[in-house]
Amino acid sequence: MRSAPRTLGLALALLTLPAVAQSPKAAAESSSKPHARARESAAPELGSIADGVYRNSSLNLSFNIPFGWVDRTSAMREGSEVGRSVVLLSVFERPPEAQAEGINPAVVIAAESVSSYPGLKTAADYFGPISELANSKGFKLANAPYEFSVGAQRLVRADFVKAKDSAVVQQTSLVLLEKNWIVSFTFLGTSDDEMEELLSRLSFGRPPASRSLK
Repeated sequence: MRSAPRTLGLALALLTLPAVAQSPKAAAESSSKPHARARESAAPELGSIADGVYRNSSLNLSFNIPFGWVDRTSAMREGSEVGRSVVLLSVFERPPEAQAEGINPAVVIAAESVSSYPGLKTAADYFGPISELANSKGFKLANAPYEFSVGAQRLVRADFVKAKDSAVVQQTSLVLLEKNWIVSFTFLGTSDDEMEELLSRLSFGRPPASRSLK
């Protein structure tokens, strides 16, 4: 197996540590390179955000972004391996580059080429590198990978927890295989209720009704 997913590593790092996000201008310049455009067509479409909802028609999914959360998708795409990995959505409760105490809930949706993981046959196999990275960041497995449905779409889910000061950080990861791509969904929160609220915002097919996270 290849090393653990870069996109998940960024999400876990930005949860607890201040980071300097790439400027939108630099991200745009990077994505405009000819070789990037030539190979990007092999990956799922990037999708777009409109009226607070991220939609991706090639994956037939949508995510209703909590009101007031900040979008750092373009910044997190910097440094991705063209044709092998791409961040589709990266949103945080507050700017990850801001100096702040406590936990910063986040949602990251990413895709990686199956060719990057020789021997990977099922979505459950991807939890090998996910678990390895989560453990390196102090997370412990709370629920081993199991089948999980979002509407009619079946995915594989695993849950992790980490003690931080007087709080508990929760990470839920969902994975599905889409043609030659692994699509991962990383949710970071502070409670069961918050995690279920975030999960309820993901849908396949018609997006859920707009709501605010309390």
